[in-house]
Amino acid sequence: MSDITLIHTDKAPAAVGPYSQATTANGTLYVSGQLGIIPGKSELADGFKAQTKQALENLKAILEEAGSSLEKVLAVDVFVMDMGKFADLNAIYAEYFTDHKPARAAIQVAGLPLGGLVELKCIALID
Repeated sequence: MSDITLIHTDKAPAAVGPYSQATTANGTLYVSGQLGIIPGKSELADGFKAQTKQALENLKAILEEAGSSLEKVLAVDVFVMDMGKFADLNAIYAEYFTDHKPARAAIQVAGLPLGGLVELKCIALID
């Protein structure tokens, strides 16, 4: 069995439950779902667009802490409260994933922790 490493950075919000921001094993990084929580403030950004951007920034910070990057993301799962915001989601998402377009699923959910409007998690390669 390979070594499993737990990842933590203060540049992203702490986990809101009994889990890690991310874990690594066998050259793969598994990033937990990221809400649009502002690091250091423990509060959600204001509105869907701001939460989406902040969730992506949180994801990016965890990737970088683990020695990865957005360009090494293999798959992203997106959970949204309102699929009517899908165009806004795609516009912001496209700012982060420009030429590199990982596999993705987007699912409308009945609720997210802390009243969040969007949550993103991903799987990526690490160096």
